[in-house]
Amino acid sequence: MKLFLSLLLLLVPVLNKAGSGIPALAPEKECDLYSFLNLSKNGLASEVFQLAIKGHLKLETDCKLRNSDILTIVDFSQSSKNKRLYVIDIKHKTLLFNTYVAHGRNTGDEYARHFSNVSGSFQSSLGFYVTKEQIFGYNVGLSLILDGMEKGFNDNALKREIIIHGADYATENFIRKTGRLGRSYGCPSLPPELVKPVVETIKEGTCLFIYYQDAFYLSHSTLLN
Repeated sequence: MKLFLSLLLLLVPVLNKAGSGIPALAPEKECDLYSFLNLSKNGLASEVFQLAIKGHLKLETDCKLRNSDILTIVDFSQSSKNKRLYVIDIKHKTLLFNTYVAHGRNTGDEYARHFSNVSGSFQSSLGFYVTKEQIFGYNVGLSLILDGMEKGFNDNALKREIIIHGADYATENFIRKTGRLGRSYGCPSLPPELVKPVVETIKEGTCLFIYYQDAFYLSHSTLLN
C-alpha cells in the first residue's frame, strides 16, 4: 500500500501536466526564442511576439492548427517602409522570412491607423487567422486563403476574400519612389518574388497574427483574454 501511494505521488505532477492543456512552449521559452532569433534587431517588439505566441498556443490547444511549427506575425504598428512581416519556424528556432507587407487602402498611408471587418471597407483586419489552401487568382496570381478566427474582428475574411498575394506596390522600389508602400483592398500583400516561397511555407493550417496597438482589440480578443 505504501509503495502504491509513493508511486501515485510521483505520478500526480505528470498527470496534472498531461490533463491541463498547457501548451508546450512555456513563458521562459518565449523569451529564449525571442532572444535567440534576435527579433528586436529586426524591429519586432517583445510584447508583440508574446501576444502572437499566446494566441498561437490557444489555437493549438483548441486543435485549430494543422501545422503548429510555423507562426507568421504582421506588425502593423510599424511603418510600411519597414520589413514588418515575420515567418518563424518555432520548432527549429529559425526566422524564415522577414519582408515588406502592405496594408489596406483605407487603413492608412505610411502607417496603419484604421481597421475593419466589413466588406467593401478596403481596410485591413486585426487578429489571428489560420491559413488555408493556395489558389491561383486571375488578377493576382498565386495566393493564399486566410480564415479569420476572431468574431467581430476578422471572421469575415473568407467572405471579403482576404488573401496573401503579391503586388508591385509592396516592394522596396515602390518605397523609393513614393516614400511608403502602396496599399491593397485589405489584403496583406507581399513582394511578388516572395509570394511563392512564403505561401509554400505557411499554407494549410498555420497561424497568422496581424497586430496593431488597438486598445479595443487587445482587451476584447477571445484569444488574448
